[in-house]
Amino acid sequence: MAQVNVPIFVESRYKVNRKRIKNTIQSVLSKHEVVGQMEVSVAVVGDRKMRALSQKYKGEDKTRNILSFSLSEGESERGKETRGDTLLLGDIVLSYPEVIREAARDEVLVDDKVDELVMHGLEHLLGLHHE
Repeated sequence: MAQVNVPIFVESRYKVNRKRIKNTIQSVLSKHEVVGQMEVSVAVVGDRKMRALSQKYKGEDKTRNILSFSLSEGESERGKETRGDTLLLGDIVLSYPEVIREAARDEVLVDDKVDELVMHGLEHLLGLHHE
């Protein structure tokens, strides 16, 4: 079973269920039979910050629901980022205002939309892309 450390940064005006995010990450790792010690960070930001990240890393002047930043994409097993025995998977960044808009559009709970996006982002960090 994977032992995962999940530092979560949330801009102060947003309310997210940190325990639920950690449980979602643990369940995705278990589902994909990932083992070992690892770390994935999650940041919950506003549209302005997300737009700036999207501009810088994707060359698109728009907000988006999620961005994933792998610390080892395209590298061999030996080249992966570690801290001691801990594999650093990368960072997941969510735009909370975008999450709220999408939850309303899809008629789902905000926490359910957060789960969906965290799962999606983590699967990207694990190298599992869209079918």
